Parts: sequence; structure tokens; C-alpha cells
Amino acid sequence: MLRWRGLGDTPRDLGRTVVTIGMYDGVHRGHQHLIRTAVARGRALGRPVVLMTFDPHPSEVVRPGSHPAILTSADRKAELVADLGVDGMCVLPFTQEFSRLSPEEFTHTVLVEHLYATQVVVGRNFTYGHRAAGTVETLAADGRRFGFGVEGVDLTVVGSAPDLSGDGEVTISSTYIRACVAAGDMASAALALGRPHRVDGVVVRGDRRGRELGYPTANVESPAHTAVPADGVYAGRLVLRDLRGASRSSHPAAISVGSNPTFAGARRTVEAHLLDFEGDLYGEHVGVEFVERLRPMLTFSGVPELLVAMGDDVARTRAVLGMP
Repeated sequence: MLRWRGLGDTPRDLGRTVVTIGMYDGVHRGHQHLIRTAVARGRALGRPVVLMTFDPHPSEVVRPGSHPAILTSADRKAELVADLGVDGMCVLPFTQEFSRLSPEEFTHTVLVEHLYATQVVVGRNFTYGHRAAGTVETLAADGRRFGFGVEGVDLTVVGSAPDLSGDGEVTISSTYIRACVAAGDMASAALALGRPHRVDGVVVRGDRRGRELGYPTANVESPAHTAVPADGVYAGRLVLRDLRGASRSSHPAAISVGSNPTFAGARRTVEAHLLDFEGDLYGEHVGVEFVERLRPMLTFSGVPELLVAMGDDVARTRAVLGMP
């Protein structure tokens, strides 16, 4: 899949394209349905499919300080949409200047001048332009004027996941998934995402206390605004990634999220103890996948009590992941 940043770097040999636009944070099951619709239109028309997304999140530019927790890193998003058949991903820097474009200016500058759209596929609730004045209806009117078709698709899947209280049903959205992650409800997050929630980052040096206790961990430092689950211990996996962000291999892991209260820690960290693994992971680009929350973060009376709990965490991780 081609990938570029900014309209000016759009490959000039793409020709007419099928375009889908959105943050696509999480690339959840609703997003997947929308993207598959765009890909199907592209294949039927014999045109490449371009997904246009934004960085930073538009809310941070329009309302500084309101940046939501991010479910998928840019590299992970690219990997996921490529797997769905997207041919190119354009990351558009979202600036104050861009936010002030009128809907008509957005349509002409982005879709006509640079992406050469022949078809645009967006969510039915899609808005664009200054103060979100543009809608699917105004986009369709512009499409008739400039010669491209517009299709509005329902983004969410109704009744596919229980709400956080366990009662009733919800529609799938990135906001709902962020709430699940923040509550440590990894089962509901995975149901909405279609896969376990993942935190990407780089393995950095920690205090090496886990190694001293016989449970070495990979201390994963993630970018700002990453959606990190609630404090606690989780069963999951650590995925090794190459420098382009592509997943290489997966390893079962017991994962700790929190500040190590037994040792009066002050900094919140994500640490993964890999099961049946030996090797040096410092500097590796990784993803931490959260499958199930085993317990909250606890303060223990001392090292012996902590070691008993860690042994139980590993045993329960093996059970959750179906390992011997």
C-alpha cells in the first residue's frame, strides 16, 4: 500500500480514485464495513482506493486540550487498512488554516484538485469544512457539480456488543471503545474492534526490578494520547514489529499496567512479561495486545506476597491463552 503525508505528495500516476475520509481511529468493525464498501466500489470501477485521514486529531486543533485517547497508531492504522484492500493512505496535517476551509473549498482542493475522486464513500454522519457545515447531502451536490459520486454508509453495527454495565446493547464507535479500554473491559473492546486492543510503542530500559524478581519485563513506552487500559494485570501478547510498523511475530505475555504501588512507584508504565521467551528486546518496536483483565493493580505487603501473585498471574495467563 502507498502511504504519504500531505496533499502535495499525492502520487501523480494514481488517476481517478475512490476516496474514503475519516479519522478511522481503531479501524473498528463499523469502519471495516465502510472501508470494505469503498474497496468494493474501487474494484468494480477499476480504480485505486485512497483512505484519507488526519493528524493530529481535528478536535485538538478546534478545541485545544481535548485530544482523545488514540486507539491505533498511524503505523497500525496503515497495516489494518492495507489488509482490508486499501491501495493508498493519505495522512493530511490538520491545521487551523485547514479547519477554516469552507465545505466547497474542501471539496475542490482535496477531492478534485489532488485526489481526482470519481467516487467518495463516507459514513452517513460525515461532516466536513469550517464548523462542520458540510454534510453527505452537500457533498453529493458538489459531486454532481464536479463529476464524482457520493455514497453514505452506516458506520456503526447495532446490537453487536453489550454495554459496560452488561445490560442492553450499544452501537459501535471509537468513543465507546475508548470507554471500554479505560474501564479495562477488554472483552467488549475486542468485540467492537474485531480483535484485541493494542498499544504500540518502543521497549525502553526500566528499573529492571522484574528481572531481579525472576520475571523480566519489556517496558513499553507509547506515544502521547495512547489509549492505555485501566491499571491492572492482563493476559495478552507482545507483537514484534519491523521499522515500517508491520507485525512480525507474536509472543504470549502477562502484562502489568500501573505505577508499581508495592515499590511506591510514581510513573505509570506498561510492562509485558513474555512467557517462555529469552532475548534482549531493548529498542524493539512492539505492540502490546490486551486479551483479558486478570485483576486490578494491588499493593502487596512485601516481595514474597508479590511473587505469589505474579506466579498466579502467569498461570492464569497461560489458561486464558490456552497454553500448557
